[in-house]
Amino acid sequence: MTDLEIWITILVLAVATAATRSSFWLVGHHITIPKRVQEMLRFAPACALAAIVAPDLVLGAKGELHLALDNLKLVAGLASIGYYLYRRNMLETIVFGMLFFTRLRLWFQ
Repeated sequence: MTDLEIWITILVLAVATAATRSSFWLVGHHITIPKRVQEMLRFAPACALAAIVAPDLVLGAKGELHLALDNLKLVAGLASIGYYLYRRNMLETIVFGMLFFTRLRLWFQ
């Protein structure tokens, strides 16, 4: 890509981002979102987080699927899921998961 193409791409993406983010501000209260859609949107952050975290847990260094027990991220993720199901506390789960993963890394590497 040339420098001009890169700058045009950046400009188009900036305009698209500004348009989509400002549309709710410009439209304001003129549009009502159905109750069912509002309920579904509550789960959007959790789905986005899962979409970011899940590939990191199951993919190896070269991008291949790695579901073995030597995948320390996957083992720590499964342990964290178990801890969350037991305690139901998100902050504790994050701390537990990071400590568990660190312990695994220090133990096996």
